Amino acid sequence: MNWIQLTKTEEIEAIKETSRSNPVIIFKHSTLCSNSRTALNRLEKYWIDDEMENVKQYFLDLLSYRDISDIIERDFSVKHESPQLLLIKDGKCKFHASHQWINYSDLRNNILKSDTTTTK
Repeated sequence: MNWIQLTKTEEIEAIKETSRSNPVIIFKHSTLCSNSRTALNRLEKYWIDDEMENVKQYFLDLLSYRDISDIIERDFSVKHESPQLLLIKDGKCKFHASHQWINYSDLRNNILKSDTTTTK
């Protein structure tokens, strides 16, 4: 996976804009949490670059940038969890999952799906 480190609050607006032409995912990760590491490893293990070549992939270190997580919660109307995966399309969160519910298959299906919002 080609993670882009999310380190500036201004990047949220750029993510919204990018998501109008390409799907964007944000993985919110706590570097001290084994559950977060497990979810990240599971996502990366099953990720298929050829299927997801147009998906921008952002990684948020929650311990260093909690203020960005707060903006994500507010702007996308998704309660903060850790770990958490959000799919942004057309400037809105169309799918989000947390903890053991984070998996490649659900993410892929939601990227290919129409504009309904789903949660796990």
